[in-house]
Amino acid sequence: MKLPDYPAAVLIRAQRIRLLICDVDGVLTDGRLFFTPDGQELKSFHARDGHGIKLLRRTGVETAVISGRRSPAVELRMNSLGVRHVYQGHESKLEPYMELLQVLKLEPEQTAFVGDDLLDLPLMRRVGLAVAVADAHFSLSGTAHWVTTQPGGLGAVREVCDLIMQSQQTLSGILESYQ
Repeated sequence: MKLPDYPAAVLIRAQRIRLLICDVDGVLTDGRLFFTPDGQELKSFHARDGHGIKLLRRTGVETAVISGRRSPAVELRMNSLGVRHVYQGHESKLEPYMELLQVLKLEPEQTAFVGDDLLDLPLMRRVGLAVAVADAHFSLSGTAHWVTTQPGGLGAVREVCDLIMQSQQTLSGILESYQ
């Protein structure tokens, strides 16, 4: 089995990651918002992204989400994945990020963030590994250390999980456990 090739500089950054933080809309979802006639919001999450998060957590890397919007669907999905650090309703993502650094006793270079739009730029400038999804706003390309091949909500987060696991030499063990 041939593992994906990643740029050496990206692998070096990914080796240090102890926390993966994701935006929600446009990263864990495809960014579309659906509303029922009674005003309930519906979101679609990709199972492959969720499985990647579970696998990454098995290797000891913590996970979190920071979203500018609030949604009960996000709380339900993150709970089902075991993601304990869920911050919603934070257009400025720096405050919850700083809290995560303190709570988890991490340095910025030990953190990765996956974003897709302008609200994500300030956080992307502070983390050790900044990732933009394939269909992110063009303004993120100058800040991102790496861009996924998949768009948000369609496997992009799984790519990031696999990248981190490959760089930390835990991916092969995960793959072997399924053979």
